[in-house]
Amino acid sequence: MQSNIIKTNNPHEVESLEDTTKLPFTLQDLKTAIPSECFQPNVGKSLFYFFRDILIIGLLYAIAHFLNSWFFWPIFWVMQGTMFWALFVVGHDCGHQSFSNKKWLNDLIGHLCHTPILVPYHGWRISHRTHHKNTGNIDNDESWYPVSESQYKVMDWVEKAGRYYVFLLAYPVYLFMRSPNKEGSHFFPSSPLFKPSEKWDVITSTTLWTLMVALLGFLTYQWGWMWLLKYYVGPYLVFIIWLDLVTFLHHTEPDLPWYRGEDWTFLKGAISSIDRDYGFINHIHHDIGTHVAHHIFLNIPHYNLKKATEAIKPIMGDYFRKSDEPILSALVRSCNTCHFVPDTGGKVYYTSNKKLAKS
Repeated sequence: MQSNIIKTNNPHEVESLEDTTKLPFTLQDLKTAIPSECFQPNVGKSLFYFFRDILIIGLLYAIAHFLNSWFFWPIFWVMQGTMFWALFVVGHDCGHQSFSNKKWLNDLIGHLCHTPILVPYHGWRISHRTHHKNTGNIDNDESWYPVSESQYKVMDWVEKAGRYYVFLLAYPVYLFMRSPNKEGSHFFPSSPLFKPSEKWDVITSTTLWTLMVALLGFLTYQWGWMWLLKYYVGPYLVFIIWLDLVTFLHHTEPDLPWYRGEDWTFLKGAISSIDRDYGFINHIHHDIGTHVAHHIFLNIPHYNLKKATEAIKPIMGDYFRKSDEPILSALVRSCNTCHFVPDTGGKVYYTSNKKLAKS
C-alpha cells in the first residue's frame, strides 16, 4: 500500500493518507499538475466578487421597489434568489478559508455573506467540513448520501416524499434537524456536529442568525406580511432551491460510486462527484459547477477552479466526470433512478425503486 501525505501552507486544507493501489494517479500527481498560483487567494479579486454580488442585490431591490408590480415580482424572486445563491458561494470560499489567507477576514466576510440569507456561518462551515472529509463515504458523509435498500423499504411515505420529491426545499430542515439518520442542529454548541472548542464559533453565528430573524420580524411588523413575501421569502425560496439543486446534482448520479469501510479513501471519495454545466448562470454563481477539482483541493478559490480543472483532466482521464446534460433533464433522471444502494458491498452504486417492484 502506497501512502501520500500532502502538506500545504494552508492549515485548513485536508491532509489525507491515501490508498492509491486502485487508482492510476495520486493526490500528489494532481497537485503537481495544477499551477501553483491556483492555490493562492487574491484578496482583491475575492473582495471584487463579494462587492459585485452586494451591488447587484442592492440594484435589484431598488428596481423591484421602484416598479412594485406583480408582473415583475416573480422575475425579481428568480433573479434575486440566484444572487443570494451567488453570495452564498462567496461565503462558501470563506468557509474553506480560500477567500484570503487571513482567518479573521474569511470569517468576517463569511458572516456578511451568510447571515442575511439565514445561514449560520460557523455551524454550516463545520458540517460542510465534515462533508468534504468524508465525501463518497456512505457511513460518514454529511450531504446527500444514499440510503441502503433495507432502509428504503422501511421508510414511510413522509420520509420518501421529503427525500425524493420536495428535497429542493430541504435546506432549512437540514439546518435544524440535520440529515436523515443523523441528529444535531447547526445552532446549538451541544450538537454532536461540534467539538467543545467550537462552542463560541457556533454561539456567534447563532446569535447573528437570531438577530437577522429579529430584524426580519421587526420589518414585517412595520410593513406587513406582504412586504416579507415580496422582498424576502420569494428570493429566499429560490436561493434554497439553488443550494439543494446544485448539491444534489453534484453527488447524485447512477454511475457515481459510493464506498463503505476500508474501500473508501479521501481521494476516491473526492473524485466521486461530477462537474455540471449551468449555462449562462455559470459565471453568476462563480463557476460552482467545477466541483471535482473543488473536492480534491478545497482550498482553491472559486475563480481558479476552471484552470485547475483543465490541469487535472489529462491526469484523471476517465476518472474525471463531467455532464453537459441540461440541468432539468439531469434532475429528473437522477430523481427517477437514484433511490438507494445495496445493503452490502464496499463499492456500490445507486439503483431505482423499480428494482423492488420487479422483485
